[in-house]
Amino acid sequence: MKITYHGHSCVQVSHGEKSVIIDPFLTGNSLAKVKPEDIEVQYVLLTHAHGDHLGDTLTIAKRNNATIVATHELATYMSWQGANVHPMNLGGAYTFDFGTVKMTQAFHSSSIVLEDERKIIYGGMPGGFLITMGGKTLYHLGDTGLFGDLKLIGDRNRIDVAFVPIGDNFTMGPEDALQASEWVGAALTVPVHYDTFPVIKQNPEAFVHSLEGKGLKGKVMNPGEELEI
Repeated sequence: MKITYHGHSCVQVSHGEKSVIIDPFLTGNSLAKVKPEDIEVQYVLLTHAHGDHLGDTLTIAKRNNATIVATHELATYMSWQGANVHPMNLGGAYTFDFGTVKMTQAFHSSSIVLEDERKIIYGGMPGGFLITMGGKTLYHLGDTGLFGDLKLIGDRNRIDVAFVPIGDNFTMGPEDALQASEWVGAALTVPVHYDTFPVIKQNPEAFVHSLEGKGLKGKVMNPGEELEI
């Protein structure tokens, strides 16, 4: 499994000829080193509908004839925009041609904001993804606060790498993210969802140091960096 981090919460996962991208917020993401037209994938996975996660989904999906995987409500909305979709919901799993995806819960919100119309569209429940691909399992927690069932998810799954939000304000901050990481118990924990905006400015190196203090392995991935597991 090859993992590429594109900044914020955008993670691309590849194995062989198959590639998926999670929450492709690239345009407007000052940390991203790539543009939407640089991305070649067969699937786009969306944890929820907020603009900093929905991002360039339609552009990437239509350019690649890719399938968008999201909650039923969000997938339906994206299908109305002319995209190929695969609707899922929390707790459900499905085996695609690249591997298996299971949607987990997340404690957050999910909506599409139409500023010009002063309208908010319900985006379904927010979630996370357990992705098993090439014999390895990745857990993208999505945007979430701390919740006790993270321990259950960790107990029931052998997770090779977890992407954990640390930005605070909209998601867990470093202290809660440390507890979440202990419960999930991944072989490697990577902090995400920080520094994109001033309100979520954090010190990822300090977070990784706190992981090491708990006997956990962490890694700060810079935007554009690749990791093989």
